[in-house]
Amino acid sequence: MPVHDWTRVDAGIFHAFHQQWIIAISNVLNEGILPEDYYALPEQHAAGFGPDVLTLQGSRDEENGSTASGPSASGGGLLVTAPQLTPTAETDMEFYRRKQTPVVVRHVSGDRVVAMVEIVSPGNKSTRNAFRSFVEKAAELLDQRVHLLIVDLLPPGRRDPHGVHAAIWDDIAGQEYVPPAGKPLTLAAYETALTVRAYVRPVAVGDALPEMPLFLEPNGCVMVPLEATYQTAFAAMPRRWRVVLEAKP
Repeated sequence: MPVHDWTRVDAGIFHAFHQQWIIAISNVLNEGILPEDYYALPEQHAAGFGPDVLTLQGSRDEENGSTASGPSASGGGLLVTAPQLTPTAETDMEFYRRKQTPVVVRHVSGDRVVAMVEIVSPGNKSTRNAFRSFVEKAAELLDQRVHLLIVDLLPPGRRDPHGVHAAIWDDIAGQEYVPPAGKPLTLAAYETALTVRAYVRPVAVGDALPEMPLFLEPNGCVMVPLEATYQTAFAAMPRRWRVVLEAKP
């Protein structure tokens, strides 16, 4: 199913689809993609950022009163593997040198946040403050070693002339990103350790969505089936709006 032109409908219709899609992504992650000591929850909040899908690391030993101290590479889901994509860009150490060291209080259960998925919504681009807050929170999470997958299927505007990823990358790396001609929409996975690596796939209206990596640890990820979950979410939309979005220009 090709990516639709979401500018044909108002923000409320996209929001309804957005809700269906984040549930579909959360469900598919929990149904066999994530290793057994990880789990996903939709629409939780962490570090002042409102992610759509939050991936946490639990512990297989919690029933015995202990907690896991590190990530697992195996379990009920697929193995955590190295990404097959080549990084598009990587920050230097300045990103971390210029950040303040936060004090983070965690619950003793050990359910630590490891990754987040965000589907960019019209609200994220609606005002200067909203957009700036989005970019700053993304940088904050990467500084705290939380991996991100950001899906931006909305066309660039005056606040993000090259898309959301370009604004994030300029903030954390001071490097310019310009999408290729004819591919203004962006999928960006961020792997964060001592530096941040970005894995970027530009797409356009009419394209099928590729799988994208969701990092659970440095050099270890699972692949998120964006196309399959997009189809699941779109099929749940009212026919009234599916017809509008599927109509030929």
